[in-house]
Amino acid sequence: MTEQTTGAPAGTEPAEPAPVPQTPEPLPAPAPSRKPPRRVLRAVARWTVAAVVLGGLGAGTAFGITSMERTDVPGLATESDGRWDYPQLSLPALPAGSPRPYSDGNVAEIHHADLRRLLLPAPVGATVDKKLDGGWVSTEQYLSEYAKDSRSDVAQTLKDAAPRHVAARGWTMPDGTSTRIYLVQFNSTAFAQHFMDSTSGSGSEVPLVGAPETVLDEGWSGAGKVPGTSSYVYDEAKPYGEARVRQGYVVAGDTLALVVQSRKGKESTPGVPFHQTVILQNQLLG
Repeated sequence: MTEQTTGAPAGTEPAEPAPVPQTPEPLPAPAPSRKPPRRVLRAVARWTVAAVVLGGLGAGTAFGITSMERTDVPGLATESDGRWDYPQLSLPALPAGSPRPYSDGNVAEIHHADLRRLLLPAPVGATVDKKLDGGWVSTEQYLSEYAKDSRSDVAQTLKDAAPRHVAARGWTMPDGTSTRIYLVQFNSTAFAQHFMDSTSGSGSEVPLVGAPETVLDEGWSGAGKVPGTSSYVYDEAKPYGEARVRQGYVVAGDTLALVVQSRKGKESTPGVPFHQTVILQNQLLG
């Protein structure tokens, strides 16, 4: 190891006496470097990348969950409440320049769309009634839903109201629940409401086939009703006959809807899909 020396370099003649050597002040110790060791940097980099990747995965998962239906997420599926699986609904196109029934430009609340396109489609798994396939039907077909001893009176009321069209769709679900929906379009809202008042809106409901006596449906809350429309929902009074019959009317402008559901056997006609059907048909008429 090389030794350190002090004093003037050898072979040099000082012009003056050499000053008394002084002990130099020690230099301050170098400040510790602020740069972490390379391996620390590498570790930090690895953890940073991992955090970014995990954060990205977490964000993607959150987005996926919020964009999925609750029943599509494992562990968050809820038990079915009995609702039927209907196709995605959409309002039909209107003739050029024609407003929807409850728009500002349609004071008379007339449905300009094809009435058949306003019928609720059958849910998934249903067997469609070939007689009620979503097309036009006669007034006699509509009147066949009413009890025979009251049918003549309803027929006269219907004739006086002069309906323009009647469209209908029916189906049966795997559990045996039968559904029939009729849309009756009149020449004005006044005729539609008059027919409603004559058959069911005055407290003296005209009985349907299989339901000689009806009562208000206590489970009906009126949820989902389109503003400006009216709904009247009834249940068959106990004791039920061969099949428990539920019925609901909706008055929407110039059109009246009748929804009938029944199921034979000891199990009663479920209320949830019935209410669901009335609500969805109401929304299509809005």
